[in-house]
Amino acid sequence: MRTPHRRAAVFASAAALLTGIAVAAEVSAAPAPVDDPLPAAEQPDDFGASCRTVVQGSRVTAYCHNPYPGTDRVRLHVECAKWWDVDTDSAPVEVAPTAYVQVTGRCWKEVRSAWITHQPSEDPPRARRS
Repeated sequence: MRTPHRRAAVFASAAALLTGIAVAAEVSAAPAPVDDPLPAAEQPDDFGASCRTVVQGSRVTAYCHNPYPGTDRVRLHVECAKWWDVDTDSAPVEVAPTAYVQVTGRCWKEVRSAWITHQPSEDPPRARRS
């Protein structure tokens, strides 16, 4: 008499497994969210300051240099390790062509991660006079 219960359990397990596989396939097929302000086709190839971040204890410094003719607007984002520590985002800093800037941020305790985001400046580049 136990075989009907075992068959029902096997059937329920198989149904749950197939449902899980179907849901996983739908999740993996979903497109990733885009945080880019401009689609890749519209972003110029000669854009974006090169930046590096340095973490020293609870302080983060980003060093950025813009080798391109367009102005880049950079922001430093700092994620803190402790749940009660406030994550910070810096104000946008414009990096003019051939310019160099430092952007700083900090946590009260440890830093979990830090990254830079780039955005083109709203001002169009000026035309050169020959």
